Amino acid sequence: MRVKLAYGKKGLDLELDNDPYITVVENLHTAALPDPVEALRHALRHPLETSSLRELVQPHQTVAIIFSDITRPTPNHLILPVILGELQHVPNDQIILCNALGTHRPNTDAELRQMLGDALVDTYRIEQNNSADQSTQVHIGSSSFGHEIWLNRVLMQADVKILTGFIEPHFFAGFSGGGKAVMPGMAGEQTVFGNHDAGMIANPNATWGVTHGNPIWEEAREVALRARPDLLLNVTLNSDKEITGVFAGQLAAAHDAGIAFVRESSMVPVTEPFDIVITTNSGYPLDMNLYQAVKGMSAAERIVRPGGSIIIAAECSDGIPDHGLYGQMLREADTPKALFDSILNAAEARQDQWQAQIQARIQQRADVYVYSENLTDQQIRDALLLPCRDIAATVASLREKYGANARIGILPDGPQTIPDVQEPAEIH
Repeated sequence: MRVKLAYGKKGLDLELDNDPYITVVENLHTAALPDPVEALRHALRHPLETSSLRELVQPHQTVAIIFSDITRPTPNHLILPVILGELQHVPNDQIILCNALGTHRPNTDAELRQMLGDALVDTYRIEQNNSADQSTQVHIGSSSFGHEIWLNRVLMQADVKILTGFIEPHFFAGFSGGGKAVMPGMAGEQTVFGNHDAGMIANPNATWGVTHGNPIWEEAREVALRARPDLLLNVTLNSDKEITGVFAGQLAAAHDAGIAFVRESSMVPVTEPFDIVITTNSGYPLDMNLYQAVKGMSAAERIVRPGGSIIIAAECSDGIPDHGLYGQMLREADTPKALFDSILNAAEARQDQWQAQIQARIQQRADVYVYSENLTDQQIRDALLLPCRDIAATVASLREKYGANARIGILPDGPQTIPDVQEPAEIH
């Protein structure tokens, strides 16, 4: 059998023997909208529970538009021109495009042009969030979870705030999109560290598909609402990164509508866990680095049996990456358990510890092999993971370990699918 894995920009063909014990776990393919630009325009003119964008913004006002960074497949090149087209009554120098980096590295000029196009980069001011520089932030109190709220000063000084992004299942925030544009997107690291601290990450509700009752999702929405956003514009995408739905309006109403849409197509039941799970991180740009690839590991964790194995294919064109402390924390630890315990027992949060914490938790359930053409075997081992240079050969080797009847699950689109082990319904 041949399966196309989402890997980099071109994908990766995987050939395995035809086998009744292999199951391909995919979400329902949702057709692309026939005219996404018109759908975006219509949503901005008929938003949920608020006035149209043109009516919301007066010519004298300043406008901040938040957009996703290079690690997300949000079609900014489609979304932003449509928004700006509805703001033609506002002078260009009163509009600021805010890159929601969270704690990620700044995007290069080339990356910005790739995401937005030359015309937007040359015409508008771009504010890249710097979570580590508190002088660029304002303090607006504390959340109901007791974490101080520091948000980007340029964003908060704008008269009108527009949030954009896309909605997909998220491994600890339930779903992406919505308030995540503000927190972590435009937040200070103190606020991000609070939301992502070891206790919040360890909460059993901080997982795929859970919103209400998930402290990370709830605080992200609370912080975003405290920023007083005027409009949310989120899209949903299929596995080909095409727009399948557009949701605009008041933050809660639009985000909830988008979540309901994604939930219908992404939640996929399986009847029992697998010995081996082959997964991805949904291809480019989501698999740009190993840090992001933990999401694909987490999707596989849901359906791998204790003592099983996960194989993840992630291109990692941006490496580990080098920025942040994720790679350093992995190199400093002797074992996944030692890493996990050190994070839980630490006196204060460190940047990227949430990703390391989740990776270490997964590795205490299953062995994790990494297939990447841009990481050396030593880099993979230094990250406490196992190198894989041939997925089919690794599967064959693992079959010797687990037996000829080992159950194998394949997640070609990785974290775009939320697999869930469910008991089959009884037949009466």
